[in-house]
Amino acid sequence: MNFQFTPEQLQIQDAIEKLCKPFDADYWLKKDQLGDFPFDFHQTLADAGWLGIAMPQEYGGAGLGITEAALMMRTISGSGAGLSGASAVHMNIFGLHPVVVFGSDEQKQRWLPPLIAGKDRACFGVTEPNAGLNTLKLSTKAEKQEDHYLVSGQKIWISTAQVATKILLLARTTPVEDAKGTEGLSLFYTDLDRSCIDVREIEKMGRKCVDSNEVFIDQLKIPVQDLIGEEGKGFSYILHGLNPERILIAAEAIGLGQAALARGALYAKERIVFDRPIGQNQGIQHPLAKSWMELEAADLMVFKAASLYDAKLSCAAEANAAKYLAAEACFHACENAIMTHGGMGYAKEYHVERYLRESWIPRLAPVSPQLILCFIAEKVLGLPKSY
Repeated sequence: MNFQFTPEQLQIQDAIEKLCKPFDADYWLKKDQLGDFPFDFHQTLADAGWLGIAMPQEYGGAGLGITEAALMMRTISGSGAGLSGASAVHMNIFGLHPVVVFGSDEQKQRWLPPLIAGKDRACFGVTEPNAGLNTLKLSTKAEKQEDHYLVSGQKIWISTAQVATKILLLARTTPVEDAKGTEGLSLFYTDLDRSCIDVREIEKMGRKCVDSNEVFIDQLKIPVQDLIGEEGKGFSYILHGLNPERILIAAEAIGLGQAALARGALYAKERIVFDRPIGQNQGIQHPLAKSWMELEAADLMVFKAASLYDAKLSCAAEANAAKYLAAEACFHACENAIMTHGGMGYAKEYHVERYLRESWIPRLAPVSPQLILCFIAEKVLGLPKSY
């Protein structure tokens, strides 16, 4: 059992660190204040070929695994970009996995190269206000009309919809009462046509430069060529992307926690009170040391899950556990970084208050910690289903 990254994987980490260096903490502070999307950061990663890190080489990707993608996302977040930087490219890394697995060769050739090159930006249209995590109750309707579908409905918490040119959309093609099991939902990847899609931004606690939105769809015309796989199989298709998504957001949480911990430790060494650095006091040392251990332990679970996924082995329990553990470790590391700074931790110029606001994202999304605990209880421990 080898816990070391390969030289090639370490080269990926070094390359991402160099690309992130010009986009320092002050850059992200300004983005957080102004709220404009980091187009230059997104394009820098695209120009270097990193947006296709886990996509097939024949379509312009690097053909690497979720392990390498997780390492990349941890590095981006850990550079000080936090969830602002990671979320700017997150959808590109895992979002079109259903296309890679279930799309036709024509669709992959049409869709993947422009996404990898940064010419297209995609958003993920699944969640609805009246369904929440109960995806099988989605009501956005897609009606077949000869050579196209007409789609109407509402989505919520759709990231990057303000700047996206494409949408990966899950919609109902069979009424709920007629659907069997998990069937009845279909998956589309199509143009985000703003003449019939109204995007309304949600003002939120953190990550201001990467928008979250309500999306209202009114008679969106989707060509049949933009249907992924078979009609009615969309739910099963998005399930293939759930474990990679959990692994990647867990890696991003680890990076954010590490960035906060580094700032906390640096401040503890430099801040002098009562003629001694505050880091000499165990009351400061111990919370930071505990956060280091929690982050390291969660990081092991992240890369255990990633290695299982890349080996095509079952990893649902590990991916969910990684997301849960990383989110909690991240939150506590950010909290301890603020406490280490004392009153200055509340000041934006020290950056850690932004980290704490962003640390709520992996705790809440893409699945609640309570549902993860339910999953582990049922699927791993064999306890009765509770919901």
